[in-house]
Amino acid sequence: MKVILTIQLALLLSMAGCTQLPRTGDAIAHGSAASAGAAPATELTADSLFDFLMGETALQRNMPDVAVESFIRLARETRNPRIAEHATDIALRTRHFGEAKEAIDLWVALEPDSMHARQAAVALFVANGQLDNVRPHVEQLLKLEPETVDKAFMQINKLLSHHSDREAVLKLVQQLAASYPDLPEAHFAVSQAAWSANEFKLAAKAMNQALELRPEWEMAAVHQGQILQKIDKDKALSFYDQYLDRFPRANDIRIAYIRMLMEEREFDRGREQFQKLEQVNPSNPDIALAIGLLSAELDDLGSAEKYFKRALQLGFEDTNTIHFNLGRIHEIAQHNAEAMDAYLRVTGGERYIAARVRYAFLLAKRDGIAAARRYLKTVQVENEQQRTQLLISEAQLLRDSGEFRGAYDLLDAYLRKYPDQVELLYDRALMADKIGKLDVLEQDLRKLIELRPDNAHAYNALGYSLAERGLQLPEALALIQKAIELSPDDPYIMDSLGWVYYRMGDLKKGVNYLKLAFDTRSDPEIAAHYGELLWMNGAKEDAEKIWQSALEEHPENELLLDTVKRFMK
Repeated sequence: MKVILTIQLALLLSMAGCTQLPRTGDAIAHGSAASAGAAPATELTADSLFDFLMGETALQRNMPDVAVESFIRLARETRNPRIAEHATDIALRTRHFGEAKEAIDLWVALEPDSMHARQAAVALFVANGQLDNVRPHVEQLLKLEPETVDKAFMQINKLLSHHSDREAVLKLVQQLAASYPDLPEAHFAVSQAAWSANEFKLAAKAMNQALELRPEWEMAAVHQGQILQKIDKDKALSFYDQYLDRFPRANDIRIAYIRMLMEEREFDRGREQFQKLEQVNPSNPDIALAIGLLSAELDDLGSAEKYFKRALQLGFEDTNTIHFNLGRIHEIAQHNAEAMDAYLRVTGGERYIAARVRYAFLLAKRDGIAAARRYLKTVQVENEQQRTQLLISEAQLLRDSGEFRGAYDLLDAYLRKYPDQVELLYDRALMADKIGKLDVLEQDLRKLIELRPDNAHAYNALGYSLAERGLQLPEALALIQKAIELSPDDPYIMDSLGWVYYRMGDLKKGVNYLKLAFDTRSDPEIAAHYGELLWMNGAKEDAEKIWQSALEEHPENELLLDTVKRFMK
């Protein structure tokens, strides 16, 4: 045994190069960063050397239990803070939390002013949900660095975020903040904790205290606006107005205000705020683009064009996006020549294929479908997805002109080469329905469901097709219910659900779902169905009003015309 110990001592001393336990970063190869100030040197004994060597060897051989036990014992014996720190690090990394607590307690006792020791204690106790043990360490951390206590409060909620009891976290943050009543960051931390605990009124009160101490603190004002939105939207809007009256150059607040106005669909007020934002930042192309997009949303095409062009003048980098949007507003205004010119200026990026497709549709209006189809075949593509987009667009050109057989043949020829091209299966199914190939329609939709079981439109189309023909109505209902499950807010699927209930004889459910669909979107085909169910339910005057209104906007819709002819001979 003495021989073995002598060999081990010689090995250790050759590694250490001295007769004292080395400090962190020397022989403690796996230790964490040392705390400020040198630790006292520790004289070696045979037992302590043995524990050190055994611990290091155990680490190298992936024996964490032995390593932790050795270094905890060594820390107790030597009472060296570097050894206690090393033992803490190993215990935490190997998830020996009981031993980690013992090592941290010893480390803190040996170095009560060590930031690293206190931080390790907080991390351990938070991870184990022991908030009562956290408080004294955080309080000491705040006292150790008084010049950075404001930054510390801004990080406290992040530090405690892994604790699941939000009410307990709020209580702890309130206790910590109580000693700093004149520190805005302390009130900010309380507000954040209250927000996480869904105590919104308390969150607003605390953030208001932060703003009273530092009125120009824009970050706090942004958070206050978000909190007030949870409590009372009118109060939030009033807060934004008042704050911006005092601090008109508070860009972050104005952007938050605009975002809220957009969510509330207050588009006119939103544009007004955008224009004020532009006045403060007249050379910002992003703001000019945003005002242009909002103007387009408000159908103010003249202003939209003005601001899009201004964004170009100010050097907005993505010129393709601006030219595409210019093309769209020219097309809406029926200035087709200008629209075509704008679309051709889109030379790359995400909008490239869409711009080429829109150009082709306008070309079809001017020179005919054949010219548009020839043009689409000249468009350069970078991948198969873009080629598929062009093919779908070509089929749509044919469909829009009533050439259903031509659209079907085009899609069919491509699908014979690439039978699993899911983007085309749905379109071929629709064209198969138009030319009476109902077997192909059902085959394609079932295959699409198999390939893409999350495709709500495939379930809906197959269910509606079966319901329309009065076939397999229970299956049709199940298919459409699955579609609703996948896309619960889709008015077209609600329409199908109402229609299948009508086909099954449940007129009441049918009317309810169709009303919901029509209220969501006044589409002419939904109007046709809804009117039919109202008529069958005895509400003929209501049905006539809905049909008449839909015909004024969509006088050429085939389903709507056929429905009106059937019931109003």
